[in-house]
Amino acid sequence: MVQFAYTILYVKDVPQAVAFYHKAFGLQARFVHESGQYAELETGDTTLAFATNDLAKSNLPQGFVENSLSQPPAGIEVGFVTADVPSAFAQAVEAGAVAVAEPKVKPWGQTVAYVRDLDGILVELCSSIGLE
Repeated sequence: MVQFAYTILYVKDVPQAVAFYHKAFGLQARFVHESGQYAELETGDTTLAFATNDLAKSNLPQGFVENSLSQPPAGIEVGFVTADVPSAFAQAVEAGAVAVAEPKVKPWGQTVAYVRDLDGILVELCSSIGLE
């Protein structure tokens, strides 16, 4: 049996990503390697981590598609649950996130918004189904 433990986002600059996620979403760093090539955030039971594109290249000899704001987002998103999606959306945009979709109530009652981070990674801000 396996257990989902963490997601690693490949970015250009790990310390910059950590600082952005703190400012945009209020997340604290749990671990930042002295090399600046890897870091983890305090995100609860599942860890959100960052690694440099260079580290990814060394781990993935076949290559990978780098995240970039100049390209459409990859077919994956990071999701954060919050009781106040409009405020979280505004805070993220003020911190430098690119607005993709303003907060909207979905037919099932959940409020959802989308932004892209400094590396172009898609981030969903949503309410819990139970918070509506």
